[in-house]
Amino acid sequence: MKQGSALYLGRVTHQRLRPARHRLGYRVFSLLVDVDELPALSRRLRLFSFNRFNLFSLHESDYGAGDGMALRGYVERQLDAAGLRTGGAIHLLSMPRILGYAFNPLSVYFCGHPEGGGLQAVLYEVSNTFGQRHSYLIPVDEAERHGERIAQQCAKHFHVSPFLDLDMRYDFRVEPPDAERKGLRIGITARDAEGAVLSASLDARRRPLGDASLALAFFSHPLLTFKVIAAIHWEALRLWVKGARFRSCPPAPAKPVTIAGTKDS
Repeated sequence: MKQGSALYLGRVTHQRLRPARHRLGYRVFSLLVDVDELPALSRRLRLFSFNRFNLFSLHESDYGAGDGMALRGYVERQLDAAGLRTGGAIHLLSMPRILGYAFNPLSVYFCGHPEGGGLQAVLYEVSNTFGQRHSYLIPVDEAERHGERIAQQCAKHFHVSPFLDLDMRYDFRVEPPDAERKGLRIGITARDAEGAVLSASLDARRRPLGDASLALAFFSHPLLTFKVIAAIHWEALRLWVKGARFRSCPPAPAKPVTIAGTKDS
């Protein structure tokens, strides 16, 4: 699998299946960055900066514990805690800050084997609109591969939507980024004891990461990160009008990362 930093343009869709059916979709773009290339990308690109203000920027304080720890160090700490090897390529898929503002409901770290040859784990970092963040680290089981697609699952431990309970499980279906295949897909289904409640997906296509492609993304998706947070609140209002029951936000989990395969996952 070949990767490298790139721009991905695509569409996010959400479908609430019960008790009230609700569907939404919007166009998005994300950066896929090799975390080791970030300083070099900041020097090469005029419209992108690392840990500094620009039209587009990526700040380490927006991820992990929020303390500005280096992304590689943060991810490798989680890999080590899961008993996985460190030293492999780490690629982060995330929306950048635009004019200094970003909100990422989901950022994904693709963690490669140290010797190359594919993924050993995926780290899903989830943020809610209450200022909380939690991650799910799931090793890649070759037995769960279906061609280019990876199937993973874990228990839900983090409050995201005020209209969904915590007593649920996530199913992840991932077609990882690949420079040769061009496409990328991340699908998530939230299930309770009665079955699927919510299905969400990102489908995107790879583009070269350069100033021209960034400028085009800015004008074709103006103020994207501001629109994402506005859309979340607007759709929440529509669900409330449809009769969805509101759940108050509990404290964030004591452990910032859930490692799949442990007794609580």
